[in-house]
Amino acid sequence: LRETLKEAAKDASRSNSWGSVTSSVRKEIMDRVTAKINWRSVLRYFVKTCVRAERRSTVRRINKRYPYIHPGKKVTRTPRIAVSIDQSGSVSDSMLSAFFAELNNLAGICTFTVIPFDTEVAEDKVFEWKKGQKKKWERVLMGGTDFDAPTKYVNKGKFDGHIVLTDMCAPKPVSSKCQRMWMTDSHNARNPYFKTQERVIPIDH
Repeated sequence: LRETLKEAAKDASRSNSWGSVTSSVRKEIMDRVTAKINWRSVLRYFVKTCVRAERRSTVRRINKRYPYIHPGKKVTRTPRIAVSIDQSGSVSDSMLSAFFAELNNLAGICTFTVIPFDTEVAEDKVFEWKKGQKKKWERVLMGGTDFDAPTKYVNKGKFDGHIVLTDMCAPKPVSSKCQRMWMTDSHNARNPYFKTQERVIPIDH
């Protein structure tokens, strides 16, 4: 039934033959037949691609080249993920609450560093969100928006990935030294202030 509705909606759009269907109903139909992005899968994939390998010596592993002469190597994989939260005045409380809801879900995947910002990073409010923890949303800033601030902060640290939760309402920032992904609401994902080749994921709130 969904596929039939999808094809009918596509035909109506192509030939502009919606007839007496109102614009609000037309929008609702298109929203229902448009494929939704599974943000959980995207987050998991992003975290997985940011994983880096760290090697350390251990006597519990046999060295393949020099068995029982030198210790072996143990490889651990720990991603260092930065999550910058836009707390500017243009970000509503409902959107901020939605961001924290996504972070509570992200905490089920990995530990990450939270970086609140507006025109600058609130360095005294930066904290590590441990895997499995649940937290309530809070607003600590209320200024304008400058994406350069969190990007430069993350560039100075040894992070493997950077996720920015924002309304996208500011100029394009400087380039990131690690993978960067943007998460915003559906409207701003469709109408961003700047164009980017980086991944932009819509979330609903």
